[in-house]
Formats: sequence, C-alpha cells, structure tokens
Amino acid sequence: MNVPGGARCNARFVSNYLVRRVAQGRMQKISGCMAKLLKKKIDGQKSRIFLVEDHPVFRDGLAKLLNAEDDLTVCGEAGEARQALKSIIKLKPALAVVDLGLPGKSGLELIKEIRGLKLAVKLLVVSMFDEALYAQRVLRAGGDGYVMKQADPQEIILAIRDVLDGHIHVSEDVFSRDSSRQPSEKKPGALDLLTDSELEVLELLGQGKSTQEISPQVGLSEAEVNKHNTSIRRKLKLESNNALVRYAVSWVEDSRK
Repeated sequence: MNVPGGARCNARFVSNYLVRRVAQGRMQKISGCMAKLLKKKIDGQKSRIFLVEDHPVFRDGLAKLLNAEDDLTVCGEAGEARQALKSIIKLKPALAVVDLGLPGKSGLELIKEIRGLKLAVKLLVVSMFDEALYAQRVLRAGGDGYVMKQADPQEIILAIRDVLDGHIHVSEDVFSRDSSRQPSEKKPGALDLLTDSELEVLELLGQGKSTQEISPQVGLSEAEVNKHNTSIRRKLKLESNNALVRYAVSWVEDSRK
C-alpha cells in the first residue's frame, strides 16, 4: 500500500486506486490517469533502476523482470554497499532497490549514508527480513518503501512504481496496523529497544554466525560485537549467551515463515 503526499495527476501524485486480494493472488484495480501512467513511458524515457543485492540468482532474476517492463530499466548492479554507493553517485539512478543483509555494511547503513550525502535517488528495500520489524527503521533512516522478497513479482514492480511516483510504499498489513493504533498504544516491544547495529548483530547470530564471522561483516571489532551481545541480552532479559543464540535462531526462523 502506498501513502500519498497529495492527489495529483500525470507527473503529480495519483492516489485513487484500489488493491483487492483474490483467492489466487493479488489483483490491482487501477483507475483514471494512474493506469495511463503505468502503461506509458514518460517523455520516451525509462526509469533507471540500480540493484543492491548480494545474491546473484535473485539479482539476475529481478533484473530480467524489470528490464521486461516498458517503463523500467536496470542501469547497474552491486553486491555490497561500498561499491553500490560509488556506482549510485556515478550513475545517478532514479531508484535503488536495496537488500538489508549485505556483506560488510548493511543496507540500512547504506541508506543512511546515501541520505547523508543528499543524493537524489529513491530507495526501496526488498528484503527477506521481517517487514513488521524493519519497515519503520528503514523509513526513519530515509528509505521510501519496503517490500519482502517473498512477495509476488508484480507487487515488487508495483512498489517500485509507487516509490517513483513519490509515494511511501509498505504492505497493507503494516499500514493498517500502524494507522489503526493510537499514539498512546505505540509502546516499543523488546526488539524495538535494540539499536540498528544491535538488531543486525542479532540477525547474524540467528544465522549461526560466530563473533569472528560477524565482526568483519558489520564493521566492528570482536570486542565491540561482544559489547553488543551483552547489551542485547540486557535489553531482551536473557541470562546467558546460549540463551541469546537460541533466541536469535528462533527469531530468524520465525521471520522466514
């Protein structure tokens, strides 16, 4: 679902569309000028998309999917954050699709860095990480939307077009949950107490990685990773490192279901 900043037509925001779920998938019912916008190229040009994804199979599949669209084209790819930043600065894409679980520096840190440099690029996260937990963190960091890799391919394309049109894109479930809650009801859960860096360490612990393996991936020393572990245990009220690992593994497994 997108959250429009205002109702405008053609080059402006378009908000008058309805998304309906049906038994065999999702059907988009799009009215008025939105339908025309999605079918034609604006000024004869395609929107240039940059892919930041460390899994070659998924990256190649997504590139083929986007290049098959009349109004989209993939202008570049990168498998890690450092190269992605250099390429985005050079190529100036309209939108970058960013995975969160990148080697070296996370996608979340890449988003913060891009926004710190004030680069004029839309940022859409496509990740396997639980949207309910990560979507708000991505938006706070400066991202423009979130969709999970498990989503239907057409939903990913819809998300890209939503963000290109100036919308914030999140799933209907996340939007409905957040909009239905009163401010007084939005109390942080245990995981919300973790910093972005701590959450990343927890994720890697849940993937079975050791402190030695986590250290270079998140750009922290082993001592700093251990400090993160201690802080995570305190915030989650876990008594031992073994309990922390069990919690992390269970959480990662649940997020992939």
